Amino acid sequence: MRYLPDAKQMKTADSFTINELKIPSLELMERAARACVNHIKDWKINLNKICVLCGSGNNGGDGFAIARMFAWEGYDVTAVLVGNRDHCTPETAHQIEQLKNTGAQFKEQFEQEAFESEPYTLIIDAIFGVGLCREVGGRYAQIIECVNQSDAVRMSVDIPSGICATTGNVLGTAVRADYTVTIQETKVGLVLDPGRSYAGICVSEDIGIVSLPLERDEETACTLEGSDYAALLPKRNADSNKGTYGKLLMITGSKGMSGAAYLGSLAAYRTGTGLVQIYTAKENRVILQSQIPEAIITTYEKYDVNELHRLIDWADVVAIGSGLGTKKTARKILKETLAYTKKPCVIDADGLNILSEHMDYLCGADCEHFIFTPHMKEFERISGLKIAEVKKDRIAALRTFVKEYDVTCVLKDSRTTIAKPRERVAVNLSGCAAMAKAGSGDVLAGIIASYLAQGLSEWEAALLGVYIHGRAGEIIEKEQGAYSLLARELAQKAGTAMTIQEEN
Repeated sequence: MRYLPDAKQMKTADSFTINELKIPSLELMERAARACVNHIKDWKINLNKICVLCGSGNNGGDGFAIARMFAWEGYDVTAVLVGNRDHCTPETAHQIEQLKNTGAQFKEQFEQEAFESEPYTLIIDAIFGVGLCREVGGRYAQIIECVNQSDAVRMSVDIPSGICATTGNVLGTAVRADYTVTIQETKVGLVLDPGRSYAGICVSEDIGIVSLPLERDEETACTLEGSDYAALLPKRNADSNKGTYGKLLMITGSKGMSGAAYLGSLAAYRTGTGLVQIYTAKENRVILQSQIPEAIITTYEKYDVNELHRLIDWADVVAIGSGLGTKKTARKILKETLAYTKKPCVIDADGLNILSEHMDYLCGADCEHFIFTPHMKEFERISGLKIAEVKKDRIAALRTFVKEYDVTCVLKDSRTTIAKPRERVAVNLSGCAAMAKAGSGDVLAGIIASYLAQGLSEWEAALLGVYIHGRAGEIIEKEQGAYSLLARELAQKAGTAMTIQEEN
């Protein structure tokens, strides 16, 4: 597991290292600068003419140290203080004095005409660090625009100036970096969009800042690594049968929506579920029996509470909502399922749409075993927050929601985030734009339900399900490009993704 701290959490870890472990701030600054120089050389960037733009904070101090190191090695480097000299931190003031001893060019202010006339091949952005929390305006905005319009390669120190380290949002304007060297831990704002796209190629560099404060703070977000996901994969035993790997009831597919039922059940079988039973509208029987003969097909014409109870009693896990519709019968089925089941339950799509108008259905329900899988618009409906509000700080919004309703929630987006009460918010880093197709969410619901049926906890199933879903998309994109992916191919490749993960 890797931590994804926000601005405040990273500053706490930095202060702990300096004050408790007695590692001087200047020493950390030297390590950060050296790491940046090394990465720049590894990237084979043209270093004929370098410009380092430095703010007055410690991020600027890193920049001046980088300029000094390049000057020592004989490179043509110009360091520009774009901040206020009177506001420089002691460390940054020290680095300015050290730089002057190298013979490098040092400019006390940014001059646009002079900047634009120089044929810089590399611009290093050390203007603002992770502490930025206000919108960038005035001359700083103008400087950033000049940087973005330059033909030079752009590299940011720690985070592109103008990106919020906590949310990934653009604070007015931001440097569009080709490369970013982020110090110690990848900030959560660098993996969430739009911060991710502004960072370019992003690498983190360990400079000795301890992670203990991040570990102690349960609100520090995280992401899992390959070995973590491999450890979550359900085990297949030689002495086993279909019952060993769970019985999954999928209440999916209204009239004309057999595709949702097909995709979810196919995904469940492809990821290891022993037995799937689909409860669907009678009009879907023939097509589903031909599409997926491995599944048991049970149908309804009208609401039948006794039949619903029988099916739930049969199952180990329930998944409900994909293509279910929002009419009267669907509402009755959802309400009774949530009230009756004491088993793990994935609620997706129309299940969430119905619920958004009837959140009282959760009263008295066994919510701690529920997994919600909304996309942004569905989350807007069930949370009451506009999408724009959620995007201002999606992690905070998600954390508040799961605490209120005591559910696990998978908030689907270009960077899917997963939250559960008393767990760290996790950000999934797998997936690709090729997956932005109808039916992709139905497949994800089936994969998560499959892992529940095979004995994983709600938290584990959500984490692994989202990751494997994303990895399947990446495999398909590599094989056939970003345009032609079909949702059923995600289901078919999910098993391949599991095998690759197991082998690695």
